Amino acid sequence: MEYLCYLPNASLTLRLVEYLLGLPQLRVSFVTVINTIDGWVVRVKLKHQVSPQEDGNLRAMLSELGMRYSPPKRVQLALWSLAGGASPVDVMRRYQVAVVSHGKPEKEEIEEFRQHFIRGLGYCPQTLA
Repeated sequence: MEYLCYLPNASLTLRLVEYLLGLPQLRVSFVTVINTIDGWVVRVKLKHQVSPQEDGNLRAMLSELGMRYSPPKRVQLALWSLAGGASPVDVMRRYQVAVVSHGKPEKEEIEEFRQHFIRGLGYCPQTLA
């Protein structure tokens, strides 16, 4: 099973990752986090089908935090490449997207990206709050 959503800021992205880490029974295959100029794209791929109850709970959480997302071609190609085994660095070069995290959900990678970006800018844009 696979879920794709768009989140407006880093705090909500971190909350989603915490939620996924708190539910080991979901058996996450990988989570991909891509930062865009105006938000965050998160793709969650599970290792197996989940019950309708678990599916409903995850969809409710995704709806509460963000919205469904139909990515532009460049982002879709990046997501497919990552799922196919391409390295995040190669995907970033090829498709000009900021791959923040791919694989096991990692709060630290998102937080580190956020802090590094804020230091570089000298202020905190709304999407990084």
